[in-house]
Amino acid sequence: MGSLSTGWKRALRRPEGVGSALQRARSFMMLTTLLYRASHLTVGVLAVAQRRDGHPVPYLGIAAALGLSALTYGSGLRRGWFDPRHVRADVLVTGCALPFVLYAWGGVRETPAIGWAMLLGGSASAVAAIALPRVQALVCLALLVATHLAGYHLVGAGRAVLGGHLNSLLSSAAMAWVMWWYLRRQGRLLDEANARALAAETQKARYAERLDHHRALHDTVLATLTTLAAGGVDANAPEVRERCAREAAYLRRLVQQTAEEVHHPGLGAALEEAVSSVESLQLRVTAQYHRLPEVPPAVAGAFADAAREALNNVRRHAGTGHAWLTATGDTGGPGAVITVVDRGPGFDPDGHVPGFGLRGSIHSRMTEVGGRAVVDTAPGEGVRVELRWPA
Repeated sequence: MGSLSTGWKRALRRPEGVGSALQRARSFMMLTTLLYRASHLTVGVLAVAQRRDGHPVPYLGIAAALGLSALTYGSGLRRGWFDPRHVRADVLVTGCALPFVLYAWGGVRETPAIGWAMLLGGSASAVAAIALPRVQALVCLALLVATHLAGYHLVGAGRAVLGGHLNSLLSSAAMAWVMWWYLRRQGRLLDEANARALAAETQKARYAERLDHHRALHDTVLATLTTLAAGGVDANAPEVRERCAREAAYLRRLVQQTAEEVHHPGLGAALEEAVSSVESLQLRVTAQYHRLPEVPPAVAGAFADAAREALNNVRRHAGTGHAWLTATGDTGGPGAVITVVDRGPGFDPDGHVPGFGLRGSIHSRMTEVGGRAVVDTAPGEGVRVELRWPA
């Protein structure tokens, strides 16, 4: 349980860890903006390839845009998110400087020739809107808008072209920010819900382990101590001393072992061990076994523990000092049926409130492994407990 508890605490401390919903949202946003930039770069490559003047500056410009894109997105994919330094460099170089370089040294004087460089500003604004703090993102957006206004003025672009590109620039930033805000919010909510569910499962596992310990102590050590306190047996009798030694060893194993390390013997051996432990407290048990099937270890353990508690109840409440245990294979399938019978006074089941032994050590144990327990009794008729698996 210690490692499980440590695991969920670590998960709570690192909500943005690999595989978290927030990290998946980041990966989705990086992929979305990468595809957006790739579409703009494709337009740029085609535009430069169609030039016939052989001027080297446009080729150098598209090469710089490709290099900065590879740096920005490549480092982002490796780190799990964009590096703000690379985003700022992409905005300043690709989005702002490149159009003026093309105009000043690349011989670009027409609107279509400079349009691909302006187009890159749209994908630059989208990344800046999601990767930079709010003030820095607004500054970058203002610089990109100023670049569009000045660049298209230099080449004499019409108002329709200018308005269309400005709309694309601003809407790219707005849509990217809204999408990132929504995905980030949903990712955090999902991570918080997963952390709460993991904490609840951890608490549930702790409760189940504690309940198993309570049952084990109730059926063994507590039963022995109750019998000794009532004076029903001689505490110095060899069989009582042997049982006390076995249960002291059992307590040590219970403290040291996890549920996965507990050894469950076969059904016959488990039942015989349960009968022997009760007989050491001077309850005579007539046991019969017939064609016992192979059952899963957990089922054998549940059968034995439930039978031991049923025999403990005979010793405590029946007042006869004698019980009968019968174990057989279930004729209707691969399961098993075990009955524990006494000839004591019995009780009225309608007016009886089940105690922890009957409720937790018998019924719950069988239910947890897919079986069931049935108690058949009436005043003056003794008690018959039937354990059956599968139910």
